[in-house]
Amino acid sequence: MKNLTKIKIVLFSLIVILLQSCNSGNDNSKNTAYTNPFEKQVDSLLNLMTIEEKIGQLNLPSAGDITTGQAKSSNIAKKIEEGKVGGLFNIKSVAKIKEVQKIAIEKSRLKIPLLFGMDVIHGYETTFPIPLGLSSSWDMELIKKTAQMAAQEATADGINWTFSPMVDISRDPRWGRVSEGSGEDPYLGSEIAKAMVHGYQGDDLTKNNTMLACVKHFALYGAPEAGRDYNTVDMSKIRMYNEYLPPYKAAIDAGVESVMVAFNEIDGVPATGNKWLLTDLLRTDWGFNGFVVTDYTAIEEMMYHGVGNFEEVSAQALTAGVDMDMVSDGFLNTLKKSLDEGRISIDAIDAAVKRILTAKFKLGLFDDPYKYCDETRPAKEIFTKENKAFARKVATESMVLLKNDNQLLPLKKSGTIALIGPLANTAVNMAGTWSVATKQDLSNPLLEGLKTVIGDLATIHYAKGSNLDYDLELEKRATMFGKEIPRDGRTDKQLLDEALAIASKSDVIIAALGESAEFSGECSSRTNIEIPQVQKDLLNALLKTGKPVVLVLFTGRPLVLVEENEKVPAVLNVWFPGSEAGLAISDVLFGDVNPSGKLTATFPRSLGQVPIFYNYKNTGRPLGNSEGKFEKFKSNYIDERNEPLYPFGYGLSYTTFNYSNLKLSSNQLNSSGNIEISVDVTNTGNFDGKEVVQLYVRDLVGSVTRPVKELKGFQKIAIKKGETKTVTFKLTENDLKFYNSNLDFTAELGMFQVFVGTNSNATLSSQFELIK
Repeated sequence: MKNLTKIKIVLFSLIVILLQSCNSGNDNSKNTAYTNPFEKQVDSLLNLMTIEEKIGQLNLPSAGDITTGQAKSSNIAKKIEEGKVGGLFNIKSVAKIKEVQKIAIEKSRLKIPLLFGMDVIHGYETTFPIPLGLSSSWDMELIKKTAQMAAQEATADGINWTFSPMVDISRDPRWGRVSEGSGEDPYLGSEIAKAMVHGYQGDDLTKNNTMLACVKHFALYGAPEAGRDYNTVDMSKIRMYNEYLPPYKAAIDAGVESVMVAFNEIDGVPATGNKWLLTDLLRTDWGFNGFVVTDYTAIEEMMYHGVGNFEEVSAQALTAGVDMDMVSDGFLNTLKKSLDEGRISIDAIDAAVKRILTAKFKLGLFDDPYKYCDETRPAKEIFTKENKAFARKVATESMVLLKNDNQLLPLKKSGTIALIGPLANTAVNMAGTWSVATKQDLSNPLLEGLKTVIGDLATIHYAKGSNLDYDLELEKRATMFGKEIPRDGRTDKQLLDEALAIASKSDVIIAALGESAEFSGECSSRTNIEIPQVQKDLLNALLKTGKPVVLVLFTGRPLVLVEENEKVPAVLNVWFPGSEAGLAISDVLFGDVNPSGKLTATFPRSLGQVPIFYNYKNTGRPLGNSEGKFEKFKSNYIDERNEPLYPFGYGLSYTTFNYSNLKLSSNQLNSSGNIEISVDVTNTGNFDGKEVVQLYVRDLVGSVTRPVKELKGFQKIAIKKGETKTVTFKLTENDLKFYNSNLDFTAELGMFQVFVGTNSNATLSSQFELIK
């Protein structure tokens, strides 16, 4: 049957080419200089399509909860038969996808295969740390491999398109979707964007274990006013180009095949209908030739922005450069009328259709529409023992040791350990937000992980200790999508008394506290970014026992942790580590793995400091070297220090590292050369470890004001105890370029300062001059 279907598709392709020849009298394509191997076939197919079929290719509905056997009788099936669907999302499994694809191939007039998309954000069924946690590994090969493995699993289940990577820069931890990005820095964000795109798409999209990537959300979505999701974004072009656009551009340069538009407006025009953004910048300036898809119902939502009725905003989106309409049916229901009325052109529709068809040809779907429907793959490739082992390793690489007084960590696998907290035994929360394919109940919670890693070497006592929050309604909002933490029927005092009872007979206390999975993520903005008060009360009570306390912090965002930093001897930030969370956390707690993660987002001392980030600009009245001391008529707070609690790039280890012998190969750099910067890094502690060596540069004088420092390089290296390694970076003129007030990308001659160290507060420095 499979071979018969393949023969049908091959014959269909031949017929298309023959029809193109037959219709050459009214076909301009015969004089076209084709720029890609599929363009001729796309043009031939386009000539056969009715206007309704063309518009249908631009329609991306949600599959909902189609189950096997329902597809043929569903409303979606009827639309597919009529050629009114270009792709579907929110559907998984080979059986379901094959059944739906069959409708397109065997019942629609032109037999055009469908795309099948899903939010494969940080893994598929094997789930890795949330993206903010994953970025904290600072390991590009590791990150690339997570995307490769996610593509392997997702394609084994029939999916050929992921709505990832999310590369939005964010400096505001109130915004819930900070969990889904890679932090605050454009350089690091750009490196991660490239790694993810290459991981998903590989080097050959015709292979059945690669898939289309989709960079999102274009653009500036991570800077909403007040940190409230979907809110207005307003910024200068110079900030936009220098600080927020680079990761999107990096994804485009890496060959990403699709782009998802943001919900916010830019210069007063919603991104979904912004021609400057989607045509002038994306296609003309950046050369993007893939297709653009809206976010969920974004065309419809343009009406609420106040820019027109449904027909008007749909036409505006198409004309601006949108190719595919997710869910709103704006294209499907209005474009034909708009075309008849002259509101849009057939050329605009044809251009969008060509991009969609080209993507399908690139995936090889016209050669074999069932290439992702091999029933033997899921059992061999999804949630395998090998995949879970890799997820465990990745999770350990992402964890950030924030504090470790008197080397409390690593713990010994002996004695009696109290595990206390509402996050200690909740498998469904371990994968974090945007883990739609994860089998949540199969994730490994901390209690289970401890028992597995310790075995009979120590005794573990467990108590929940408290609910997630005093406020039941808030707790419900923070535990949606099947990630409930069952509310304990006992009173707060009874829960606390039980926790204190087991703490009193234990040698050390592990407090598993923080946010639940859906406390962060989409539409999970917060005005209070501290640990919930009920958990603070529990933690303070545990500290009063006099027993050593290790805080295992679960979070999807930077939190305000001033009190915890002052009182708790050891704090390990584990983010949401993924499906192997409990085992990975245990590996780090007991020293089987030495933590090496570094923060990619600044942790503030107070919500009032937000937005806060390391690469800020000086004012005319900088505070200078007296951080922590108030000075009148300087740029500081009257009630708080200026500096953050934990800076960008911060993260401790069980060992210590010493930086020395900073050298520059020259004190001058010209436009055709390079300069090498080297530093010696010595492991001065008692453990082998990994260190992320970070290079920052400051442009001392510019035609426009420049940041106090900018990340320009990093290397993650393994160093044995007592060993010294020399780390070398190379800078060229291109590394010093920025967008000036004319939006020219240029490097200006003059003096530059370099800093090398363990985080963005690096003080080891030198200078060089950029010359002609």
